Amino acid sequence: MRAAIYARVSTKDQSCELQLRDLRAYCAARGFSVCEFVDVASGAKDSRLQLNELMVAARKRQLDAVVVWRFDRFARSTKHLLLALEEFRSLGIQFISYQENIDTSSPLGQALFTIVAAVAQLERDLIRERVAAGLRVARQNGKRLGRPNVTVSVDEILRLRAQGQSLRKIAAALGIGEGTVRDRLSSHARKTSAVVGS
Repeated sequence: MRAAIYARVSTKDQSCELQLRDLRAYCAARGFSVCEFVDVASGAKDSRLQLNELMVAARKRQLDAVVVWRFDRFARSTKHLLLALEEFRSLGIQFISYQENIDTSSPLGQALFTIVAAVAQLERDLIRERVAAGLRVARQNGKRLGRPNVTVSVDEILRLRAQGQSLRKIAAALGIGEGTVRDRLSSHARKTSAVVGS
C-alpha cells in the first residue's frame, strides 16, 4: 500500500521528529511504502506547500492512504477536514489519524467517512437553501438580479474597430465584456450579409 505521511509544526523552532517517528513506525509495522510531506506552517494558514503537493498526488491516484499524527496537524479547520475526508473517500483513499486511532479501512473508520459525507452534504444543502432564500428576499424587495443591461452602440464598436483596435481594447474603452463586443460585431455582420443577399 502506498501511504503518504503528513506532518506539520507551527514554527521553525519546533521539530516534526516525534510525529515522523510514530508515523514511520506505524507504516513500517503495516508494510506500507511511504512518501513524506512535512510543512512548517501555522495551522490556520490557507496554503501549505507540502499539503498541496500531497493533495495533488492523491488526485493523481498515486496514494492508497494518508497517515497523520493527529487531525489538527492536518486540517486547519473542521470544514477543511470534512472536505478533505470527503475527497479522500471519493478517491478511495484511506485516512488514518494515529493519535485519535481512526483508520477509515476499519468498520468504525467507514462509519466516520459516512458521517463526514452526510455532514458535508448537509452543509451544501444548507448553503443552497440560504442562497435561495436570499435571492427570494431580494426579488421581493424589488432588487434586480444578474448583470445590469448595458446599451452598446454598434456604431461606436465599428468606429473603434475601423481604427484597428482589438476586441479587448474596445471592450475596455466601452466598459463592456469582450464577448459582448464579439456578439455585436457578429450580429452586425449577419444583418449586413442578409441585406446584401436580398
